[in-house]
Amino acid sequence: MNIYEDKFHASIQNSFFHKLSQSEQEFIRSRAYMYRFSHQEIRQIIDIARDLEMWNEKNIIEIFPEHSQKKVVFSRLKKAYEELRNKPNSYKDFELKNQRDEQKFTFKTEAKEGFGLGLCPVASEKTRCCNLLTLDAVESCGFDCSYCSIQSFYNQDTITFDSSFAQKLQNLKLDKNRTYHIGTGQSSDSLLWGNREGILDALFDFARQNPNVILEFKTKSDNVKYFLENSVPKNILCTWSLNTPTIILNEEHLSASLEKRIRAARIVADKGVKIGFHFHPIVEYENYLKEYKGVYTRLLKEFQPDEVALVSFGTLTFIKPVIKQLRERDFRSKITQMPLVDANGKSSYPHDIKVEMFRHAYESFAPWHKEVFFYLCMESHEMWSEAFGYQYSTNNDFERAMLGAYTKKLEMEFLI
Repeated sequence: MNIYEDKFHASIQNSFFHKLSQSEQEFIRSRAYMYRFSHQEIRQIIDIARDLEMWNEKNIIEIFPEHSQKKVVFSRLKKAYEELRNKPNSYKDFELKNQRDEQKFTFKTEAKEGFGLGLCPVASEKTRCCNLLTLDAVESCGFDCSYCSIQSFYNQDTITFDSSFAQKLQNLKLDKNRTYHIGTGQSSDSLLWGNREGILDALFDFARQNPNVILEFKTKSDNVKYFLENSVPKNILCTWSLNTPTIILNEEHLSASLEKRIRAARIVADKGVKIGFHFHPIVEYENYLKEYKGVYTRLLKEFQPDEVALVSFGTLTFIKPVIKQLRERDFRSKITQMPLVDANGKSSYPHDIKVEMFRHAYESFAPWHKEVFFYLCMESHEMWSEAFGYQYSTNNDFERAMLGAYTKKLEMEFLI
């Protein structure tokens, strides 16, 4: 084995080389030997090949340029790759591969240390944040959304319930003179599991015993049976994460269809429970604004603003472990086929694309502006001005405005 062979084998260690087809492996090996690519160049070529397969685009062999000079070859390869990344995605001829077609997981109930009540895991002073508190009632999710960060923190195949969850809720000491906003949909879907292990019994009791808490259940399911069979405390919000049929079909696997989510929201609203909608992530693809507009228009027709407490907007934001996790999976997704720029230490769309999607979304809901609370999730302070025409000076100002709007809608006393 010569020196370069040693170098090549070292370069492919702990990479996605083994995930590539045999023909792609042989091609990359031959081109690496031909051009004497560096360690970092080999790693980048492997990542490019892996992404092309995941995106259902032309493979590395088809886009690899021919030239005698290494620098020219590598530069042209990167350019061809970035052109595919930067163009608006098309799902027209997209073929799914190895997506889960049913929910298969193991349930586990165990005593856990700590309680799981804390600040929203994406809270940051670099973005305008509502200071939401999150409660990890369940760990891991039965849905298989390709963009979800939960998969990078928990075992996707094991759903974990805390055997002492109800008792911990009972023992939780909160300031009775303060209004709290607590969400349960960060580490798992809030309603997918129903009342398994008594989690909804415990949460509803907690809401009744703490009338100064706004308890939000966030879901992509249509499992609202418990809400229909039980009295719902007035300080509970039930919110749905919505997306277009294109994104639900291709990227939000195993979740309820748009039709089922909206129908479930309608049923819950008819019972008198205040509801809300999260469009997070809004995803850019061919004609995406038109399809999102259709969803926005439908909500305006099917719900009255006095039934809706909130509408939020957000978009794709990745941390490196999530991108690595996606490349590790043997499935197809276009979710990372997007122009990536730095967004406060993470990766997201360029500023102008975000302004376009958020401004379009907010303006589409103009009839609700005076009665429903709108907000951006995980976005810069300046983005609010460009998308909404106003902004909050601090996170605390944002939190007070949100809580003031929610308590008014829920007919609660505002204590902060």
